[in-house]
Amino acid sequence: MPMSPIECPKNITEFVRNQGHGVKGLADIGITSLPNQYIQPEEKRFNEQKITLSKDGEDHSIPIIDMSNLEKDEIETLICNAAEKWGFFQIVNHGVPLKVLDEIKAATHWFFELSVEEKAKYLEKNSPSKNVKYGTSFSPDFEKVFEWKDHLSLFVTSEEDALAHWPLPCRDEALEYLRSTENVIRKLCNILMKGLNVHEIDGQKESLLMGCKRMNLTFYPKCPNPELTFGTGPHSDASIITILLQDDVGGLYVRRFDDESWIHVPSIDGALVVNVGDVLQILSNGKYKSAEHLVIPNASKSRVSVPIFVHPTSNDVIGPLQEIIDKGAKPIYKDVLFSDYIGHFFSKPHDGKATVEFAKF
Repeated sequence: MPMSPIECPKNITEFVRNQGHGVKGLADIGITSLPNQYIQPEEKRFNEQKITLSKDGEDHSIPIIDMSNLEKDEIETLICNAAEKWGFFQIVNHGVPLKVLDEIKAATHWFFELSVEEKAKYLEKNSPSKNVKYGTSFSPDFEKVFEWKDHLSLFVTSEEDALAHWPLPCRDEALEYLRSTENVIRKLCNILMKGLNVHEIDGQKESLLMGCKRMNLTFYPKCPNPELTFGTGPHSDASIITILLQDDVGGLYVRRFDDESWIHVPSIDGALVVNVGDVLQILSNGKYKSAEHLVIPNASKSRVSVPIFVHPTSNDVIGPLQEIIDKGAKPIYKDVLFSDYIGHFFSKPHDGKATVEFAKF
């Protein structure tokens, strides 16, 4: 039974972050107004007037690509065009079973319904593995205003490590989701490289493109004042690509390249959202572009999403691909050690596409 609002903790940071209640704990208490720590300055709040609408009032949408009913060349063209012009697209009939998608969404709910004591076992200070971390917001050590979300971050090293250390309520479902998405991730990376006239992916390039994966089980509790905060602030991902599974609550928005207005990304049953990450923008020397996106929480419903971030290993050096430079293109980006890039990404709050500037000449 929820506690009375008068029992809301005085030390929000201690309650939410250090004790491990998360923002879900605040929602469960039944708070009726957003704590100051989550209220964005007025000039940074999401402006709904900048949402792109069509003449009939329906949201414009990012491309939706059917992976089964088109000729191979046509699918490849659609994917590469979407990566250039939108930085985001959705795929359907991708080969990942609907049952697997439903089960990982359910498992995300199961984990966040655990007791505080059980979840706190996976706080960074308590976790049995550095590859498993339960936390809140994005980078709370550096944020002046926190984001309204909790997450379980699972860094993928080996199945043995996962079996030993991932939380039981979501372990098997998370592993099956990873296995089921492996083929579509590889297919997308191959198609995107082909669009750059890179037809052979050797061991070094495979490490660069798909060397590591990190999966987040993300929970956005219902929020008393969603118009004042972000579930996830405006940012682009520090990945090659991100594969995102979202539920039907909604709240994901993408910024258009042409007029900088925002587009709502509708939930489509069985679809996966794919977006270009900063690293792919750098490798492609700007041909493919990562797009800013954000999440607005919901006033009446909790939302879950499960992104898989596909990225290089920490020892890989990222920069424009040699095949592009050999054809006479002037490099826009310098070579950067990926560990330095990702370290910079997490050393500050979400700040639009500022991180990619870190790699520019």
